[in-house]
Amino acid sequence: MSQSPSQSPSQVPQPAPTQIVRAALVQARWPGDQASMLDLHERYAREAAAQGAQIIGFQEVFNSPYFCQVQEPEHYRWAEPVPDGPTVTRMSALAAELGLVMVVPVYEVEQPGIYYNTAAVIDADGRFLGKYRKHHIPQLKGFWEKYYFKPGNLGWPVFDTAVGRVGVYICYDRHFPEGWRALGLAGAQIVYNPSATSRSLSSYLWQLEQPAAAVANAYFIAAINRVGTEEYGDNDFYGTSYFVDPRGQLVGEAASDKEEELLVRDLDLSAIEQVRQQWAFYRDRRPEAYGPLTEA
Repeated sequence: MSQSPSQSPSQVPQPAPTQIVRAALVQARWPGDQASMLDLHERYAREAAAQGAQIIGFQEVFNSPYFCQVQEPEHYRWAEPVPDGPTVTRMSALAAELGLVMVVPVYEVEQPGIYYNTAAVIDADGRFLGKYRKHHIPQLKGFWEKYYFKPGNLGWPVFDTAVGRVGVYICYDRHFPEGWRALGLAGAQIVYNPSATSRSLSSYLWQLEQPAAAVANAYFIAAINRVGTEEYGDNDFYGTSYFVDPRGQLVGEAASDKEEELLVRDLDLSAIEQVRQQWAFYRDRRPEAYGPLTEA
């Protein structure tokens, strides 16, 4: 195709250079004890790094069962400090060894009687970058989370990592569009959403909401779900974890609905700028008109 006479070479639109990040996630069964669960996730992290992954994320409260299916004080024992507890300390050392950014969701104790559903973000050199605390806490059969967790109070941080700007949303949060948008406005390129969600109406929402959020906010989402039935309830966690791009399309296939799986996918972050130019949702926002939404 010939160049228009009125355009100099510098004026001809050029495709954005690719910015490939190889990203991973893990969906896993609870093996019955914490030591085995930690060992399992370390093996998956090593396998992901061997495949060239640069970032990996685990499922909600990954180092324990999903104990919120019951309301029993014995389950406070799963809580640990962040970042100085044993799980984040171990994963920080592993991140440094493998050169892998890690999103590590755990049950956090801030002080006696104050607990959060939290995800630590660790950079590829092992540095703890910060944490996200789940904002929206459900309280219904099989998901008695208000018994265990206070609502998050750290806002919607976005972390500058070795692979780009990474945000976190956790499980029930995904039903609320405000946090997704806050992460986008803060510059998130990849958002990890670790979850524990079981078969019911939510399986339909699982396929709908996160692709819609990826489109509305023009970034990549890693949607992670537990898999299998656990000892503290009869919820059947259906896996089907996936990566979705800023156009709402899955990056490769979703994971199994029954089996453990490590997904490793290449994410082209240059697509974010392309989509934001083509679908100008950020340009056309009207924040001055949205005030009443926060007053209801």
